[in-house]
Order: sequence, then C-alpha cells, then structure tokens
Amino acid sequence: MATCVALIVACGRGQRYGSDLPKQYLPLAGKPVLRHCLERFCRHPGIDRVRPVVHPDDRAPFAAAAAGLDLLEPVTGGATRQDSVRLGLESLSDEPPEWVLIHDGVRPLVSAALIDRVLHALRGHAAALPALPVTETLKRGQNGVVAGTLDRAGLYRAQTPQGFFYAEIMAAHRRFAGAAMTDDAALAEAAGLPVALVDGDGDNMKITEPADLTRAERLLASLWRPRTGLGFDVHRLAPGDGIILLGVRVPCRFRLIGHSDADVGLHALTDALLGTLGAGDIGSHFPPSDPRWAGADSALFLGHARALVAAAGGRIEHVDVTLVCEQPKIGPHRAAMTARVAELLALPPERVSIKATTTEGLGFPGRGEGIAAQAVATVSLPEMIDA
Repeated sequence: MATCVALIVACGRGQRYGSDLPKQYLPLAGKPVLRHCLERFCRHPGIDRVRPVVHPDDRAPFAAAAAGLDLLEPVTGGATRQDSVRLGLESLSDEPPEWVLIHDGVRPLVSAALIDRVLHALRGHAAALPALPVTETLKRGQNGVVAGTLDRAGLYRAQTPQGFFYAEIMAAHRRFAGAAMTDDAALAEAAGLPVALVDGDGDNMKITEPADLTRAERLLASLWRPRTGLGFDVHRLAPGDGIILLGVRVPCRFRLIGHSDADVGLHALTDALLGTLGAGDIGSHFPPSDPRWAGADSALFLGHARALVAAAGGRIEHVDVTLVCEQPKIGPHRAAMTARVAELLALPPERVSIKATTTEGLGFPGRGEGIAAQAVATVSLPEMIDA
C-alpha cells in the first residue's frame, strides 16, 4: 500500500489580507484557519503523516494552532512558496513516502472527498490536480478599459491539495529551484510529468481577503449539526463530612458512596457529552471494577468526554444540570459550581446552567437516601464537512 504524507504549507505573510496576524492563524469558527486544514488531513485514513511548513516567526501561533494534533515536527519555510515546498519535501528524504499531497494552509475547507479524488488519481498518474472549470467570461484589461475577450474553453482554476509521486516532484523542485512557478503542478508540467485533472470543490476556497473568511464562516455555520445528549446518575448518601458536587466541595454531614469521588453531577454531565457522540456511557470508559479509578477526581472523566468531542471536530455549545436532593442546599454553592463546570469545559459561564430541585419528600431523594442528577448537553458537530 502506498504511503502518503500531506505537506501543509503555511508560511505566508498575508499582505493582501491586511492583517497584522498571518491569515492562516486568524480565527475561523472558533479555531485558527490552519487548524482546520491540519485536522482534516490528520483525520483522513489515506494520509499517513502530516508535515507542516511554517514561517520562522510563527512558532508560537503555530504551536497554539496545532496543539494536541499528531503531526511531524514543523519545517521552516523559505523566501517564496516554491522554496518552502522544496524545503518541506527535502525534510522527507530520509524516509521518503511514495506519494505526497501539497496543500495551502489557507484552504481550510478541504473535504475528505476531494482528498479521496486526488489519491485515487495517483493510482494511475504521476500527478493529480484538483481544478474547477472557468465559467465566467474572461476579459483582458488595459488602462482601465476592456482590451479583449479571452477564450475560456479548456481553462481551469487550480486548487490544492495537489498530489504527486514523491520522488518525481522532489526531482522537479530540485531541477527548477528558483524558477518562481505559481504552483507545484507547474513544476510537474515543466518536468514533463502528465498531470491528471480531478474535480475540484467550490467550497475549497483560498482565504485571500476578509470577504473570503466571512464566506467560510457562513459555510461552516451551515454545515454544523446540533447533537443533544442526556445523562442521569444516582449515588447513595451516608454519614460523613462533606460531598463533591459538580467539582465543588460542599460541607455537610453526608458523603456520597461511589468508586470514584462519587460526583453525581459530573457523572451525569459526562454521560450527556458521551451521548452527543453515541460513545457509550461513563462506565464503558471508566469501569468501576478498575482500581485505577478508585477515589478519582471526576473532572478526569469530564475532561475525557470533552476531548472526545474535540477529536470529533465538535464544539460544546451549552450544558444544563439539575441536581435532585433534599440536602444539602445547592443555592449557596450554585455560582461556584457554575464557575467550575465552565472552567472544566472551557465555556463562558452563561453557557452553563445549574439547577436544583427536591421531590417534595417522595422517593429515595425525599427520604435523604441519595442524590440524583440529570444533565443535558448540546454539541455542534461538523457532520457534512468531509462529504
């Protein structure tokens, strides 16, 4: 099976964009533009490794954008895009892949289907170029007036990722170093390599000016799909000197019985988040029979669920927890609980709701035998982005 490395080129300064921050690090739907690119290639089953190529001045924003992703160490780019790609290719020479995909770090909406088409084309061609046919009439201008009309037949707009057999595109870059060609397919053409055309994607836009980022925001917003998960948990009460509820220690004459710290609120919330992913329940991830979780801080469980949402490309929109008990009184601790849950989920406090109720003396909560918690979590997932 062919091995494939994705080379993500992110060295630009963005002079045309007009921002102090390079456009690959500008926020898009809550994440840097570059992170969207990196995540999509990291998730694709046909990509074995991902090598970023970055500007030497961008180490700090790159580290923030790439945090937690399984990437090869970034390579420092050169003075031009062509130089940067060549340096990225050279960095792979010790363990050369069979194929390499070269992608602009400011095309954040690349889809899995587009990557699939490029990879499929490489099974029969030395190079593959995703492109869109030119549909608008083309005019040549001179001194502010139309100087002629161009024939658009057979003309295409080139996109990335462009795919190549590694050895051949490496040789072309070495041969034509300094030639100032505008994309890697042009080097392949100059080297006499046949370049297959594959269908591009109109949503695979290059962020060049502020209007492009606005369009990308609108497109992503239309692709996010809400998911709701419900969690429920119960723990017994016993005599003691305090309980942990939603990450806050509440002094009282009780304790909660459980294998971990028995934080019934965080357990219900963890199950709610797992529910948005269809990822089972807390017991399937942290079995009570496993001694590792004896007395564990339930914040670990919630952190695990939060990480699974992030790994799926999702974002947590809102959480709502209801505690059901006669004692202790929740009101005096509500603000601290809200703040703690907001901290654990990296949410603003206004997107965390904590409520409490009683059962009017009925059932096990009314008899003071235990505490129940119910939680609802709302998560947005980019279900259509890889279509």
